[in-house]
Amino acid sequence: MTIVPASQGWQWITRGLVLVGRAPLGWMVVSMSYWMVMGLVSRLPYVGLLVASLVTPALAVSFMAICRSIERGKGLELPLVAQGFKRNLAALVTLGGVYLAVTLAIFSATALSDGGALARWTLSGRGPAAGQGGLAGAVALAIALWIPAQLAFWFAPVLAGWHGMPAPKALFYSFFAALRNWRAFLVYGFAGTLVLAAATALIFNLQHAGAGPQIVPTLIFALLVVFIPVYYATAYASYRDVFPEEAGPPASG
Repeated sequence: MTIVPASQGWQWITRGLVLVGRAPLGWMVVSMSYWMVMGLVSRLPYVGLLVASLVTPALAVSFMAICRSIERGKGLELPLVAQGFKRNLAALVTLGGVYLAVTLAIFSATALSDGGALARWTLSGRGPAAGQGGLAGAVALAIALWIPAQLAFWFAPVLAGWHGMPAPKALFYSFFAALRNWRAFLVYGFAGTLVLAAATALIFNLQHAGAGPQIVPTLIFALLVVFIPVYYATAYASYRDVFPEEAGPPASG
């Protein structure tokens, strides 16, 4: 485990963009397929959210494997999409279950402030009613609880999938590795927040400018398609910096 300077937070973004730029069409196919499958799974009554949550850590390992393959000059090989399901799957599924439980716990906590408006907005897409009381406080609480949870899960899938760690150990190592590199993560998070704010402002302005009924949904889908490769490519860059001696599983993995 290595402690990197704050400037590496920006380097993670630039290096991630380079990885995406080496195989943009392949990434687009993988990302669109991901969102289409997840959209179908999430529509399954009662079990959709559970299934999506349980497989997400394994898919995260698959995306990291794609990043590693591109970094090593092998290109984006579609069979790598299944890589995350080949090793230590029980721990990865456990991580998915824990993440779902933590998410529901956070929404339960925020419901005390806004009566569940934030949870309904996030899970169902139904926006809050005008003048919804307590929403700002619920958002602030959600962010405060979400940040430490995200630190614990940031490296956990790849530590479990590539290095055989059980779920509790992977969460422990991930949390303290990220915490010790808080300066770099602060820069990374600040840059990501600016991009998110710019995208949100663009969508808001288009809506209020009377854009065509298909423009905003198409733009949102395009942003989601771009989000997946950029997110995992930058996450891979952070992993390579913080765990430089553990660049991947053994050749037999």
